[in-house]
Amino acid sequence: MGVDPWQDVLTELANLRREAEEALGYPHLDIPLQLIPEEFGDVGFPAHTYSKEVGKPPQEVAEEMVAAMPPRLYVARHEARSGYVNSFLNYPTLGERTLSSILDEANGYGKATPTGRRVIVEHSSVNPTGPIHVGRARNSIIGDTLYRLLEWSGLEVTREFLVNDVGKQVLTLVWGYENLPEEELEPVEREKEDYKLVRYYRKASKMMEDPKVAEEVGQIVRRFEEGDEELRRRVRGVCERMMRGILDTLSKLNVNFDNLFWEDQTITDGSAREVVKRLREGGRCQEEEGALYVDMEPYGITGRNTRWFITRKDGTTLYTTRDLAYHLDKFRRSDEAINVLGEDHRLEFRQLSIALKLMKVEREVESVFYAHVGLPEGRLSTRGGRVINLDDLMDEANARAYREVRERREDLSEEEMRTIAEAVGIGAIRYNIVKVQPEKKILFRWEEALSLEGQTAPFLQYSYARACGILRKSEAIDSWDPRLLENPQERSLLKLMARFPSVVKESAATRRPHQMANFAYELAKTFNLFYRDCPVLRSEEALRRVRLAVVEAFRFVLGNALKCLGIKALEEM
Repeated sequence: MGVDPWQDVLTELANLRREAEEALGYPHLDIPLQLIPEEFGDVGFPAHTYSKEVGKPPQEVAEEMVAAMPPRLYVARHEARSGYVNSFLNYPTLGERTLSSILDEANGYGKATPTGRRVIVEHSSVNPTGPIHVGRARNSIIGDTLYRLLEWSGLEVTREFLVNDVGKQVLTLVWGYENLPEEELEPVEREKEDYKLVRYYRKASKMMEDPKVAEEVGQIVRRFEEGDEELRRRVRGVCERMMRGILDTLSKLNVNFDNLFWEDQTITDGSAREVVKRLREGGRCQEEEGALYVDMEPYGITGRNTRWFITRKDGTTLYTTRDLAYHLDKFRRSDEAINVLGEDHRLEFRQLSIALKLMKVEREVESVFYAHVGLPEGRLSTRGGRVINLDDLMDEANARAYREVRERREDLSEEEMRTIAEAVGIGAIRYNIVKVQPEKKILFRWEEALSLEGQTAPFLQYSYARACGILRKSEAIDSWDPRLLENPQERSLLKLMARFPSVVKESAATRRPHQMANFAYELAKTFNLFYRDCPVLRSEEALRRVRLAVVEAFRFVLGNALKCLGIKALEEM
């Protein structure tokens, strides 16, 4: 594992440039190599920065650089154009190395050698008060795709869900469950534990306006923190039932977890109290009517958020305190800790980071922020009941995909049609969400999410199935000559496949899973142009063999990209 043909290309070009700098007496400059339009070459860099340093026009600098950069293993020639140095690759060499690497590594192509570095990715940590809805699903899909990319880049990754089984919302749910009769609740929407329990939460939340109810819930909070073990068992029981429903939904979306961290652990093991102690002993706390807070104004946080409370007036801890304890625990178990958070948590994350520094914690926690998903009619809300639940979305996606499959593939059995439909429906949801840059908002519309055309998962899955269909009709490939690959579509596809390991590393390192989604689309689109312009099975023998090698390599690369995206590859559609 760890073969990276494109990195070899870039390393060779960087060495050539460094040698040219030395030969010309130019300064060593770190100018990124860029992919360029194929009519101008393959990779290039601007000479303008050198121009400023050596006092020569950019085009003259580019011409001097080209003259000092001879061909090498991967580079056939260079060209000076409009002040840029453009390099043209040696495709027989690139083709040989890329195809050999892919066919040798197969399902492992693009997967880096394990580094032993431990990473915790915490995502999907919704309050266990009801079914997960479409807006929250963006957290899960980004987090799970990031986990897959980090694992493929050689890291040892733990997928973690922080279960808030302590907060006021959960204890409101428990109060409702223990005090409200079934007949006063709304009908059950679906026979799942999370749907049954959310009715208690919605009803109890509305009743919190009654001071008596609010006081009873407050008493539960105090008893919980004071160590009422019998109460804790009851709360855990309700939360476990809710979590079974939530995790079942996420599992159908191909999102799973290695660990659930229960927030009440920070109370039972004393770590939340230890956080309070450390902040107090460090002289970082102030008091207001018995409640402790950290003044954040000296650290740039102004307005009503300057007082960051870590205990209530009665001395019980808050989520802020328990979150600090949780992060200290994560630091003990990992080398890197990554949170996936909605953009409305930026302030909380900043406050958390400041508090860790005040506690003299040298480690830093990292967050990937994403914009929320909205409905045309307004924001999604669990408490208010204005949601599209993820279960409903998956059912609708599968139903629409099934209708398409049944219409096109009457030759398949009912079980085969259902299997394909589920893979297409789930893939459509995941891809529709992850292809968008996390910081950009998504206004959720059914017709866009479930489209089977354009930049969608079904298009990727169909491209994979097309490659499988070609290979089913062909003979085994024993030898091939990459020098025969001269068509521009063949070369474009080779270059993309060579880049896959680098895209895995870059997407993981920059925490940008949408880059892999966009790469997979470009790869599938380029393969379909190759299929259009380069006959495979009808070509003469030598050309057929090497084109079949390209098809098989594409099948492995797209299949591995789909694994990184959590989307099932289909051998037929």
